[in-house]
Amino acid sequence: MIAIIDYDAGNLRSVEKALAALGETPVVTRSPEEILAADKVILPGVGSFGDAMEKLRQYDLVKVIRRVAEQGTPFLGICLGLQLLFESSDETPGVEGLGLLPGRILKIPDSPGLKVPHMGWNSLEIRPDARLFSGIENGAYVYFVHSYYLKAADPSIVAASTWYSTDIHASVERGNVFACQFHPEKSGEVGLAILKNFINL
Repeated sequence: MIAIIDYDAGNLRSVEKALAALGETPVVTRSPEEILAADKVILPGVGSFGDAMEKLRQYDLVKVIRRVAEQGTPFLGICLGLQLLFESSDETPGVEGLGLLPGRILKIPDSPGLKVPHMGWNSLEIRPDARLFSGIENGAYVYFVHSYYLKAADPSIVAASTWYSTDIHASVERGNVFACQFHPEKSGEVGLAILKNFINL
């Protein structure tokens, strides 16, 4: 069973629909018991870093997510769900993230001709051994919507990167923890292939 964590942070249904298209029947839940019993867990999200952390605390999900990571269950963060896995974000200074992975979320720098938020398709520079991207061509295009980006403290966890005004760490993986800044559920066949790789872990 795949659990999609519900903490009022949007885009849950599009993730649910993408998984259904792959033949899965995910459960959208904030029940600690269901989340901890799941074979796979997904943390989607759009919105503000600070608000999201507040919701995770309100629903008592911070320690649940940490336990999922500790017990080795494959875990996927999407968009804001990636950002929350790290230590802090420029979006809401002083608010601590989950701290499961080392790094910070920074504001995309202004650059002539580039709009922020970054909305649209960008190509990925994929690390050859990245498990989430098995069978996916280097340079594949995926869909982004974000104003803040990850700068991972440990380059070895970066599975894919892209360029938009700066070098953006677009996907990470370490052990059972995976995350994408882009939206695989909105990235066509490539996105479905990424989700399928996660399902098959």
